[in-house]
Amino acid sequence: MSYFTRIACAAIAAAGISAPVAAQEGSLSIAVTFGPTAEVPDPRAGYNGWMSNQTGVTETLMGIDYDMKLYPRVASSIEQAAPTTWRVTLREGVKFHDGTPVTADAVVSAIAAISDEAHVGHNARVAKLLDLAGISADGDNVVVFETNSPNAAFPWTLSEPAIAVLGPVSEAMPINATGPFVFKEAIPEQLYRAEANPDYRLGTPALEEVRVVVSSDPASAALAFEAGEVDMVVNYPEADFERIQSTGALGFSAPTARLYFYTVNAASGPMANPLVRRAVSVAIDRAGIVDAALSGVGGVPAGTVYPDGTGWAADIPVAYDPEKAESLLAEAGAVKEGGQWMLDGAPLEIDIVTYSGRAALSPTAELTQAFLQAIGVKANVRVGEYGASNDAIAAGDADMFLQAWVTTPQGDPGAVLETLLKSDGGSNAGQYVNAELDKLLEDGRTTFETAARKEIYTAIQQIISADAAMIPVFHVAQTNVARAGLTGYAVHPTETYWITHETAFSK
Repeated sequence: MSYFTRIACAAIAAAGISAPVAAQEGSLSIAVTFGPTAEVPDPRAGYNGWMSNQTGVTETLMGIDYDMKLYPRVASSIEQAAPTTWRVTLREGVKFHDGTPVTADAVVSAIAAISDEAHVGHNARVAKLLDLAGISADGDNVVVFETNSPNAAFPWTLSEPAIAVLGPVSEAMPINATGPFVFKEAIPEQLYRAEANPDYRLGTPALEEVRVVVSSDPASAALAFEAGEVDMVVNYPEADFERIQSTGALGFSAPTARLYFYTVNAASGPMANPLVRRAVSVAIDRAGIVDAALSGVGGVPAGTVYPDGTGWAADIPVAYDPEKAESLLAEAGAVKEGGQWMLDGAPLEIDIVTYSGRAALSPTAELTQAFLQAIGVKANVRVGEYGASNDAIAAGDADMFLQAWVTTPQGDPGAVLETLLKSDGGSNAGQYVNAELDKLLEDGRTTFETAARKEIYTAIQQIISADAAMIPVFHVAQTNVARAGLTGYAVHPTETYWITHETAFSK
């Protein structure tokens, strides 16, 4: 190892990123802040499917294009045969990485495992999305899905990366999928590596290898990029996005469906009072946060859950009104003494938690703290791990949890709000309960006419705004950077697609 290589590796270690194996010509290395959870990360479990889908290893029956339109992917068509019956015809000539043909029986076996609690591919979140009463093969080429109730979102659900088309595994093919790249190895929380599938049905991939390396945070990934140790960074810090392009780097930025928002503790503490929640919401200068935390790059203030371009955005104005905030606090029974709001005889104090996985999270929380303190509300900010922050809200040890989620990862508006705000939602850490909202979410799932669904989800967003059930802050564009020579890549609005067989990189 040369002196300069030793210095580069030391810099990477100090930055908190795992030094990748020496890259070869035709290889693309990508730095991200999340990584595989196992040496063989089953695409169906947890959120493993996102990385295998993003790197071109796995494919789904249906896909979402860059205009947020649904299209058949490994499937050739889908039809609704009855209110709770869907028939999916498979595309002819598709082969697994081991060379065997994709059959209806193989697809049934792969997807049925998602609902099997004893299987390594079990995923309670996705099993709930599917809501299957049964799944079967009708011949070699048709898969029949039976749902427990009518589900307008079902065709979109089949684009969920965890619902990957997989064949029987072997030692040589531990992830036996259909994409343009073949899984080769993973080091938990460090590395995910895939190599080209020369027999891919749409053509031999232009890249020989894709390597994803994990950094501790976006700043570490940025350091690795500047040190020349990675070729691309996903979610490059917005504050440095303009400068890095001046060095010759390629900048990729486009609106996505990701929303920065606050989950509120609706079960205890000051945020259990809807008036206090509304006061906090209107006390936040969202435009100011976009300018400061994002350097004016890649974001727009959010008064609604879904951004423009998804087809589900509601016309809800972005409010910033400190005087209104103070009026709402007074209506909630708070009294201002010496510039500090008091509630029930004690200083009104709000604890904010977030995590460090995205560059804009900490400054957004700190700016929110400043806006609250400007009207006389004491606020504290704690930055930790995602799980710890989520646990703090669930246990009543925090009042607001700043998160960043893609609101339409499968293109449909229902799934994320069902998990975040429905009374029995799996990610309803703030324990928000609203029977009217629950009913509307059910209606949205069982209503098939698009215009009627649009009205339902508009009404849902109006309730969220009026009750401050969650507090949207801004919709974000993804900002990625790469070295000159990368072609065949664009930011996808769901963030679940990165690499195709046409993606190329010339060093």
